[in-house]
Amino acid sequence: MDKNKYCIIMAGGIGSRFWPISRNAKPKQFLDILDTGKSFIRATYERFEAIVPQENFLIVTNREYKELVLEHIPELNEDQVLCEPIGRNTAPCIAYAAMRLRAMNPNADMIITPSDHLILNVAEFQSVVTEAVDFIRENKSLMTIGIKPSRPDTGYGYIQIGKVDEKYSNINRVKTFTEKPTLDVAKVFLESGEFMWNSGIFIWGVDTILEAFETHLPDIHSLFSSISEHYNTPIESEYIDRIYPECKAVSIDFGLMERAENVYVRTSDFGWSDIGTWGSLYQYASKDENGNVVSDNTLLYSTKNSIVKSPKDKLTVVEGLEDYIVVDTEDVLMICPKSNEQSIKKFIDEVKYSNKNQFV
Repeated sequence: MDKNKYCIIMAGGIGSRFWPISRNAKPKQFLDILDTGKSFIRATYERFEAIVPQENFLIVTNREYKELVLEHIPELNEDQVLCEPIGRNTAPCIAYAAMRLRAMNPNADMIITPSDHLILNVAEFQSVVTEAVDFIRENKSLMTIGIKPSRPDTGYGYIQIGKVDEKYSNINRVKTFTEKPTLDVAKVFLESGEFMWNSGIFIWGVDTILEAFETHLPDIHSLFSSISEHYNTPIESEYIDRIYPECKAVSIDFGLMERAENVYVRTSDFGWSDIGTWGSLYQYASKDENGNVVSDNTLLYSTKNSIVKSPKDKLTVVEGLEDYIVVDTEDVLMICPKSNEQSIKKFIDEVKYSNKNQFV
């Protein structure tokens, strides 16, 4: 297997939009929300293990999730889990991984992936990633994976594609990045055929991305470079703890990808979703004859197009709901119209304000 190919799994988020199941102590990436028998992070690891050597995985996560990572991916060693003392969005996370990799293997090629996405056609996904790695080895470039949109979704960022590469018919130069658009704009994007959903999956050489950091995010590059001699040593985490609070919180898209010139996108269609909300879960989950997504031990009467998630050892009875989200845990019950799921952030804020953090 290719010894220069590395997979970096970003697993530090808290998945607040899946509250009250996703909590600070055990967020979305460690849960089996889709009832597949595997957590999101486990499924992510298994997608890559056929194309990346086991020793070439790095997981970047919050320190409090280190043991959870090792529990869900026991094939890894402790030194393959890079621990952030605090969250600083994706740019510092990727800079940390790149610096560690350069200390391990200066010829490393990095595949960066979130830990909590759904991919239906794994074989096609692996083929796309392999082609993208081949491209960045021939072309000193920054690559992202774009998904052909199936609807005018306002929850995703978009990538406008430009000129097609002569050798790779599915690889285009990137014209622009656009954050979550309005519905009217998303409809125009869909009709134009020039826009892809931004999957948040990236491929590049370690030297290429570090040069890009030096150019476009010099403050972050300087911080992580200042401790270069300590990467891949027993005292690495001590120095990471010192510099992380000084890092500004910035995404790799906004801080770097939107500014760089050598950015390409591999257009793809392998059945992708970030499963970022209860609504997106509803779209992909199995439904009963009335369009309901339900847990075991649930009795529904005159209920349609709803999500009912509850503990498997608890009998749940629901009557008379349509287009609702019902989530019952051991200590929290949430009932909310699907159309108002954006209110979940407000619910969490009010719970925190009431000083009831044990429920978050």
